[in-house]
Formats: sequence, C-alpha cells, structure tokens
Amino acid sequence: MSVQFLLRGPSANVALLELTNPPVNGLSVSLRRDIVAALDRAHGERGVQACLLVGSGRTWPAGADIAEFAGGLGGPAFASPTLNEVIAALEQSTLPTIAAIHGTALGGGLETALGCHWRVATPRARFGLPEVHLGILPGAGGTQRLPRVVGVETATDMMTSGRMIGADEALRAGMVTALLDTAADTDADVLVAC
Repeated sequence: MSVQFLLRGPSANVALLELTNPPVNGLSVSLRRDIVAALDRAHGERGVQACLLVGSGRTWPAGADIAEFAGGLGGPAFASPTLNEVIAALEQSTLPTIAAIHGTALGGGLETALGCHWRVATPRARFGLPEVHLGILPGAGGTQRLPRVVGVETATDMMTSGRMIGADEALRAGMVTALLDTAADTDADVLVAC
C-alpha cells in the first residue's frame, strides 16, 4: 500500500496518511487509489476528527507520475480515480484535511494540496505549477483553485511563468496557513512530530 494509515494525536483522533511513491512521491494510479481508500477509512474510524496528509521521505508529492503518461489517454495516468477525483474527495471530506508540505509541491502535488482544507509547510518548502515548461496548463483544477487562494496576479504569474515560490511567500500569499517550527525539511517524521 502506498499510503500508510496511522492514528495519532492525544486520543488517536487524527488520521495520518503518509503518501509513499519514491523518489518524489509521484501521484501514480496506485497512490491515488490508496489516498481515496485511506480517506474512506478515516471517515469510518470512530473518533477520527481530522486527516493529516504528508509525503514520506524527502518531499510532499512533487507532481504526477510522468511515466504513466506514456500510456496515453487509456493509460494509468487517466485511470480512476483521476487526480481530479482524488482532489474532489479531499475537498468534499466531512473531516478536515490538512496538507503538511515539505520539499516541493509541484504541478499535481500543489493541486492536491490546494484541495485540502488547510495547508502547512516547513520553512524551506517550495511551490509551483511548472507545466507551462511542458507546453501545457495545470489539469487538475489548479487554474481555478490557485487564484481563489493567492489572488489572480500571483496565480497567473505562477501558471504562465512556471515560477516557484518559497514557503515565506506562500504564507504571505495565503497559500499556506502556517509554517511549521522546524529547521529540518527532509523527512516526514519531522512533520508528524510538529
């Protein structure tokens, strides 16, 4: 399973969903399926009051699993649940969903984070929608969600230039609600401890 499900918190009331698909936690079809399954499990667990999503290892999901696009429209990149369906499940969750971001949140990874109710980040986290460098635009709702969160000017700049922003700028723009008090930025265990 590419999502480890743990109960944390003083009363085991937080479902920790640790997302794993090395090396950059690409949002493969198996990871997408496991996110939805873990979210469903959290809704069924007695006493769970929130879901905390964190990337394992060195980063939050840094985008799509590019290898899956080789299969074309009938390939795994477009298999159900699609990234849009995963993000809809996060947005529509009756449990608060929190993205704890470290490393990079790029492309579909940033779009996934934007689908969570809240976002927190380590001080060295970086955010961006670099799809423009491939000649495409974000395809999982980033063009709608990012302007709502950071404003049209910042969102348009990020989408049309591929520019990444750091955690401080993300905090000022409203993309993240808080920066975590940690100097470390390389391991999901640090985020869980915060």
